[in-house]
Amino acid sequence: MRVSEISEISQLSIPEKILFIEDLWDSIVLDESKVSVPQSHMEELDRRLKSYKTAPGNLLSLEELQFRIERNK
Repeated sequence: MRVSEISEISQLSIPEKILFIEDLWDSIVLDESKVSVPQSHMEELDRRLKSYKTAPGNLLSLEELQFRIERNK
């Protein structure tokens, strides 16, 4: 289904669409047990948690993170 197929949504202003999206997301979160998480995501979370527990002091500062993001653009 596409937004353009639902005339009521297509006619909303940008702020109204944002509110609609927030409400839609909230309705999904209420029943999050029906949203599956891919195995690859679970493995990545496990890898990151293990890395943190092994060396908790290796976290980046906000400034370092921003620098790396900008450098890789």
